[in-house]
Amino acid sequence: MTINPPDSVLLLGPDDDVTTARRDGNRFVTLGTEVTLRPASDGMAVDVSCPTGELSRVGLRWRRPLVPGSLILGDAWERGYGDLQWRSVQPERVLPWSWLRHDPDSGRTDGMGVRVRPAAFCSWLVDEDGFSLWLDLRNGGGPVRPGDRRLTAATIVDVTGAADETPWAVQRRLCAEMCTDPLPSAGPIVGCNNWYYAYGRDFTPEHVLRDADTVVSLADGHPVRPFAVVDAGWSAGGVCPGGPWKRGLPGIFDDMPGLAAAIAERGARPGIWMRPAALSFVDDPGRLRAGPRRVAEQPLDLTVPENLADIDADVRRIRGWGFELIKHDFSTYDAFGRFGNKVGSDLTESGWQWADRSLTNAEILLRFYRTIREAAGDAVLIGCNTVGHLAAGLVEVQRIGDDTSGRHWERTRHMGVNSLAFRLAQHGTFFTADADCVACTPQTPWEK
Repeated sequence: MTINPPDSVLLLGPDDDVTTARRDGNRFVTLGTEVTLRPASDGMAVDVSCPTGELSRVGLRWRRPLVPGSLILGDAWERGYGDLQWRSVQPERVLPWSWLRHDPDSGRTDGMGVRVRPAAFCSWLVDEDGFSLWLDLRNGGGPVRPGDRRLTAATIVDVTGAADETPWAVQRRLCAEMCTDPLPSAGPIVGCNNWYYAYGRDFTPEHVLRDADTVVSLADGHPVRPFAVVDAGWSAGGVCPGGPWKRGLPGIFDDMPGLAAAIAERGARPGIWMRPAALSFVDDPGRLRAGPRRVAEQPLDLTVPENLADIDADVRRIRGWGFELIKHDFSTYDAFGRFGNKVGSDLTESGWQWADRSLTNAEILLRFYRTIREAAGDAVLIGCNTVGHLAAGLVEVQRIGDDTSGRHWERTRHMGVNSLAFRLAQHGTFFTADADCVACTPQTPWEK
């Protein structure tokens, strides 16, 4: 493909009222809003300004008929949920971040996407007559008020496959175009995680150390030291609690620095789970975000400076305890009240806003991820239920699929194997791809 300016640009305002912008060269203008296209390092940047008003979405439309019989592959908003696949053209199918087109007759594949860490949640729609890129610039469930800022909402890139190039190879090249600055590999990430037999309940430091002994024994002196990860359940507040992350579960996990040291003494590398974007114990309800949440959930407003300062302190504290790997989880759900497979074209329920209405949802998550990255220092970060397209370059490891299972092999196949099949091209180009654990338990058939 070649990136040409779109044939038309649509703007959606605060009430989702649609306006077609007037074209002036590479500028698309309507009352109060301007969309500018400019060359940007082998791509095309989309700049958006709306200095005096509010804006929800920008849509770019290209009229370019597809080859009949084309197959289409998209990505996922955050994790894959066993739903990734090549399909025939479905005009209503939301394709987050990127899309690939394969012509079975010629064998050629090409694709388009946006560079990682954009200022908008970006998705594509493809039909027989062309394709569209939608830039979701909202703040919570309402329009953003960017003020005098000019947002680089996205930078579009594309790839064209050679006649003898496999779809996977083209997808991998597209990933490399979308992310030019992945963090250096932390090496093979191997080890054990106690979620898949404990599931956040009734385990102790003795169980954690037994796991460390087991995985070190299985590694049998291999130069790659395995991790022993303490998953949810080590702190107060329930099975998958929020913070504050100041100590372990009283009476059981009283000495977290001592536990990290004991894991290391056994030859494993200590790792730990946390849920940084929510609280289990709240002293000031004003710290919580508006919008959808269950009664018992306490999601933080990620635009409140006090909350970001506390998240920074929590991550630094855990790293200071001696944990070399930090798995941070649940933040997409805590931000929007939905997991990625429930998002579609709407990230969250309509009608609510973050405390700071000048930032887009993508910018808010990016600042949150950067806060964790800086606080973690030299620790390995695993993003779980994080938006991989925003986290690329800010985490060493990313969970590319939903949880596998120590109880049901079918879930492991559905979530883990599907994610490997359709997102393996992100491994080494975005981050180290983690398709989750292969559970070896009495409930999972050994031959699988």
